[in-house]
Amino acid sequence: MAFRLKLVPDETHIDFFRWRWLTNGVSIVAMIVSVIFIVTMGLNFGIDFKGGTTIRTESSNAFEVAEYREALSGLNLSDLSITEVFDPGFGPDRHVAQIRIGTENETGSVTPEELNRIESALKVVDPQVTFASVESVGPKVSGELIKTALYAVGAATIGILLYIWLRFEWQFAVGAVVALIHDVLLTVGIFAAFQIRFDLSTIAALLTILGYSVNDTVVVFDRLRENLVKFKTMPLIDVMNLTVNETLSRTVMTGVTTALALGAMLIWGGDVIRGFVFAMFWGVGVGIYSTVYLAKNIVLSLGVRRDWDKPVRGEKKELDELSGTPFQDAP
Repeated sequence: MAFRLKLVPDETHIDFFRWRWLTNGVSIVAMIVSVIFIVTMGLNFGIDFKGGTTIRTESSNAFEVAEYREALSGLNLSDLSITEVFDPGFGPDRHVAQIRIGTENETGSVTPEELNRIESALKVVDPQVTFASVESVGPKVSGELIKTALYAVGAATIGILLYIWLRFEWQFAVGAVVALIHDVLLTVGIFAAFQIRFDLSTIAALLTILGYSVNDTVVVFDRLRENLVKFKTMPLIDVMNLTVNETLSRTVMTGVTTALALGAMLIWGGDVIRGFVFAMFWGVGVGIYSTVYLAKNIVLSLGVRRDWDKPVRGEKKELDELSGTPFQDAP
């Protein structure tokens, strides 16, 4: 007999609404805290949005950031920032630093002569240092990228709102969009709280999170619409509980398999994509939570229509069987 891994039993009877006011409160508080972090601490914009030049150095010798900063202090560089890059994949003889220089001209790039002076100054304290990469973005381009990123996230959210409105009802659309806003706010908020670099790859992660979260939500909503047709006399809250329990295995399995892939990239993918992968990892978890709790709580509060179709054969029998099984408290 073949072995089957089951993270969720075939049949569950969990009451996901028992603590719905608590889960709603937690979501509201989390969104408010995220906004506070974003407003007060700001985002650690990468070179894509801030403008300027980023130099990635590598050396076989261990170095001190203070020594690098002191070596470059006499070059009159604007908005100088030096950080050491840590990665589990780096060997003992690979030491990486990231040097960010603020924008001084329209191109946002340092001249070849300035690069030579920077390299010469660093070689005084670390003869083995080399420049692995140099990236530059001008202030005009960075400003346009910020606008484009906001337009992309906004357009995706509006498109999802219209899609779900047309496919289901406006109550479903409101629940899904509030859940998406919740996911994006909490993801951006944690980037602000821990000052993780926020660049174009993070925007790509946010758009991916929107797609993942709405896909999960639509699966639940589609099953909910089927059950609303099937069980017209069952209370709405019981139909929703039944729906979430029926789709729980799919939700958990999809989330776990996605997390396994993202976890591997988070550990061994390197620092270059770590911001993108972390945003995805966090967003997937938050998206599952908002689908299971937040989105359906809003739909329950708004109410939905119950007359999509005629009753199906065997409705009364199935209703009697299901309504006689009490729901358990959510873990």
